[in-house]
Amino acid sequence: MGKRRWGDRRDGTLIRDIDAMHYVMPLMYPNRCDNEAFMSMTVDIAGTEEYIRKFNAEHPEARISIFDLVIAAMLKTIRLRPQMNRFIANKNVYQRNNITAAFTVKKEFRDDGDETLARVVAEDGDTLADISAKVRSQISFCKKEDDESTDAMNVIKKLPFKHLIGLVARFLDRHGWMPQSVIATDPYQCSVVLSNLGSIGMNIGYHHLMNWGTTSIFVIVGTKKFKPSYDAQGNVTMKKVIDLSFTIDERISDGFYYGKSMKLLKKLLENPELMEGKLSEEVRL
Repeated sequence: MGKRRWGDRRDGTLIRDIDAMHYVMPLMYPNRCDNEAFMSMTVDIAGTEEYIRKFNAEHPEARISIFDLVIAAMLKTIRLRPQMNRFIANKNVYQRNNITAAFTVKKEFRDDGDETLARVVAEDGDTLADISAKVRSQISFCKKEDDESTDAMNVIKKLPFKHLIGLVARFLDRHGWMPQSVIATDPYQCSVVLSNLGSIGMNIGYHHLMNWGTTSIFVIVGTKKFKPSYDAQGNVTMKKVIDLSFTIDERISDGFYYGKSMKLLKKLLENPELMEGKLSEEVRL
C-alpha cells in the first residue's frame, strides 16, 4: 500500500483508473443490496477429507476442519484475484487495504445462546496452518469473551435517541469515519463474511449483502452429502460433496472475472496442498 492520497479511506484506496462502466454503476445503482449476484458451486471433497485426516493425524495439536479450508481458500482467492477485494462506498470504488474474513461464533448451541463476532486478518506469508490457527484462536476467544464491536454495541444500546444515532452512524459509515472501536470486529467491514450452516446440519441458501459497511462477498457453506455425478458416457457415481453459495456485489467486477475466481476457489478446496505455501504464492489454473 502506497502513501495515502486525497480521496482514499483508512480501509481502502480509491481506484482512480477504473473503466467507464464501473465508474458509472455506483452512480446509477448506489445500494449494494440492489446489486447482488448469486452463484453456487459444488465441491468434490473426497480428496479434501483424506487430506484433513492425514493432516490431523500428523498435527494432533493443530487440527483443521473443512470450514478452516474454506476460509483459507477464500482468503487466498481474494489475495490472488484482487478485484474480489474491492468495495463501493459513497458511490466510489475502493481497493481494500487488507484481506479479512469474518464469521459469527455461537457461544453455546442453545436457542438462547449468545452470538459474538470473529475476524481473521490474513498476511501474505500466511499458510493454511497459519490461517487455521487464527480461526481456532478466534473461536476460542469468542467462546469466552465478547468481541470489541459487541462491547461497543452494548454501550450504544443503552443510549437514548436511537434514530439519531442510526442517522449519524450511517453517515460516518458511508465516509469511512466510524470509530475503530465500533467496527473492530464488525463482519460487514471485511473482505468476506462466511456462514457455516453445515455445522448445524443445514444446506446452502441465499443470504443478502448489507448496505451497511463495505463487505462485497457473503459465502454459505452447506452440509456434507453424497451427490450423483455423471461422466461423458452417462455413467453415474456417487461423490461426497459440499455446496457453497455466494452473494457478490456485481458492481465490483464482471462475470468473467467472478467465474475465473470461482474456478480457482474450487481448485484450492479440492487440492488443499496448494494452500500449504504462502498466501501470496501463485496457483496455476
